[in-house]
Amino acid sequence: MRKPILLWLDDCRNPFDQEIDWMVFSPIGRDVETVWVKSYYEFINYITNNGLPDGICFDHDLGKLTEMELLKQGYSKAEARKRKNEEKSGYDCVNWLIEYCLDHKCDFPPANFQSANPVGRENMITKINNFKKMMGYE
Repeated sequence: MRKPILLWLDDCRNPFDQEIDWMVFSPIGRDVETVWVKSYYEFINYITNNGLPDGICFDHDLGKLTEMELLKQGYSKAEARKRKNEEKSGYDCVNWLIEYCLDHKCDFPPANFQSANPVGRENMITKINNFKKMMGYE
């Protein structure tokens, strides 16, 4: 039997850290397979290629990937330059995921937030809750 998949979106908090129990934020429990993505683009690539995870932990403030990291992910040099100059946040990931759920007619997965940015965290929560109300499943 496969373990549920937790998508961990955070550019600096390591969900595998043995000294800090980040799994306290998991909306689907601790016995999970954790996939760590550090940027908006990694988030989109994971879901586009694998479908929705069973749960997601969101950070709001995401750091920029270097051009070299984007090239390693398969982006062209021109696209890597363009993307490295764009800064996307966890809020942008929430917006993208809402569109994905609408397009694929699926529910927003269980989510939680480990962000240290209280305003960004609240904005993400409000956006998700409004979407769930609009869809009639909250």
